[in-house]
Amino acid sequence: FGLKAQAHARPSRHLAPQLPPKHPGKMGKAGQARQVFRTYGKTKSASKVKSTEKKMPAQLKLKKGLVPGSVLIMLAGRFRGRRAVFLEQLASGLLLVTGPYAVNGVPLRRVNQRMCIGTSTKVDLKGADFGKVDDAYFAK
Repeated sequence: FGLKAQAHARPSRHLAPQLPPKHPGKMGKAGQARQVFRTYGKTKSASKVKSTEKKMPAQLKLKKGLVPGSVLIMLAGRFRGRRAVFLEQLASGLLLVTGPYAVNGVPLRRVNQRMCIGTSTKVDLKGADFGKVDDAYFAK
């Protein structure tokens, strides 16, 4: 009924031209993307920067209006919405704040200054001694 004639009308696959790969030496395994390695500097053998040579980041500038004794409103974390007194800026750039704990339950803690709003209210800190408190104090 003409089935053999239709089968022979299709071109066979083995007649298609075989092209060589574009990059014969650079082809990876199937499914792997080729990695591009960048070198920095004028020489091809750029060395890695040692961790001891890296510069420590400069201490972040305080928000405008924040001085020791300012009352802050904390925006995130367990004590969000609570007011706390700003004591000092630590070496890591975080702010040292306290409630005080006896007044509103906020303990001595570090806070990122992006997570707080300064208010115009100021508290006198003349008798307070928090010189021993630093980032190592909070290490576990």
